[in-house]
Amino acid sequence: MSAPVLTGAGSAWPATLDQAAAWDGFFARHYAGVRAARRIFAGAGVRRRHAVANPIDEDISGWSTGARMARYVQEALPLGKQAVAGALDAAGLAPGEVGLFAVVTCTGYATPGLDIRLAADLGMPAGLQRLLVGHMGCYAALPGLAAVTDFVAARSRPAVLLCCELTSLHVQPSQDDVEQVVAHALFSDAAAAVVVEPGARRGRRIAGVVARTDPSTTDHMTWDVTDLGFRMGLSPRVPDVLSLHVGDVVDELLGGAGLTIGDVAGWAVHPGGPRILDVVRDELGLAEEQMAASRHVLAEHGNCSSATVLLVLQELADVDGPVVAMAFGPGLTLYAALLLPA
Repeated sequence: MSAPVLTGAGSAWPATLDQAAAWDGFFARHYAGVRAARRIFAGAGVRRRHAVANPIDEDISGWSTGARMARYVQEALPLGKQAVAGALDAAGLAPGEVGLFAVVTCTGYATPGLDIRLAADLGMPAGLQRLLVGHMGCYAALPGLAAVTDFVAARSRPAVLLCCELTSLHVQPSQDDVEQVVAHALFSDAAAAVVVEPGARRGRRIAGVVARTDPSTTDHMTWDVTDLGFRMGLSPRVPDVLSLHVGDVVDELLGGAGLTIGDVAGWAVHPGGPRILDVVRDELGLAEEQMAASRHVLAEHGNCSSATVLLVLQELADVDGPVVAMAFGPGLTLYAALLLPA
């Protein structure tokens, strides 16, 4: 079996949306009856984000789920193609050499899916194996990475992982609901892709993946399919639950490689929000500068669901030494991956 190595990464975003402009141009009116809404938007840690459906230009909050899914396919294809092509170029790999193409999304569905449409468009082989990871939420990039890693190790063939999330297609009707305000203050659109190859001598070797789910907290984070798109439920207790488990998950991950927290050169922590980053920092005893990459992605791109942790990893591309990637989502579920220099 050959060691799986991450050799290339690519990303793509739709048009940029200024956070203050989004508030002034749409959400101030949309949430006029919610007294805390302005404070939530200002305190989300987001300066800019991205949207295929800019609420200032078009209010889709009354659209049916069917209309949103049709729009997803229209918008996701060019973004996904750009991200995958960028990752393949960075790896120096031709589309015809790919053995597995995995697509992660929780914001849009169609059959044939992005996996089939993009594989054909990019010129991947007819015998390509494909995998769709759906509706797992913000942490899904890491189980997706684990799956492609296992394929590469077992088959000695390259694989591509694409995370494509268009959260702007799920703006909800106006309602007096603080959880909805938080979701609309944080979430953003992006596509991010990575290439994993067997036995490469450059890049980062995927050395381990650890998962932890706390089933007693399944109601803390939800993503419900409704007649008006997908609706998020987001409890303010999420950071408190993460604080109970993040230390054990990281200890297990690093212990398997004979490492400690002090050995880690870079931290790619999914920026679910400012409080989540604060909890991870404090529970692991990290310095604030070790959260800089995650806070930068949150500020400049928002929370792009599953794509976000891959974007943070790209921010750490020049870090020399072990890197830990962590992401969190419904379950409540924590995933962590260890990446070592090849």
